[in-house]
Amino acid sequence: MSTLIVLFNLRSDAAADAYENWAKTTDLPVVRGLSSVDSFEVYRTVSLFGSDKAAPYQYVEVIEIADLNRFGEEVSTETMGKVAAEFQTFADNPVFMLANKFS
Repeated sequence: MSTLIVLFNLRSDAAADAYENWAKTTDLPVVRGLSSVDSFEVYRTVSLFGSDKAAPYQYVEVIEIADLNRFGEEVSTETMGKVAAEFQTFADNPVFMLANKFS
């Protein structure tokens, strides 16, 4: 199993409430509906642990992928292309990291 971790801040012209509404009504249901995905969660950061300083990223997405090849096929669909394009209107230079659990 692989995990896709996405770190991002909102673009300066994107409102947090608009992004969060879109994530709840579009992004989460569509991605969770992919047969290659075991789970998908979005987190709003609060602060750096042990301080009141802001985290370097406002949001973190964690997608647990059961089948990476199938995921690649599914994210290449027209529907996912539309979701990805909408995501780009909110996210400012998102960082996509693929990880494998080692323990």
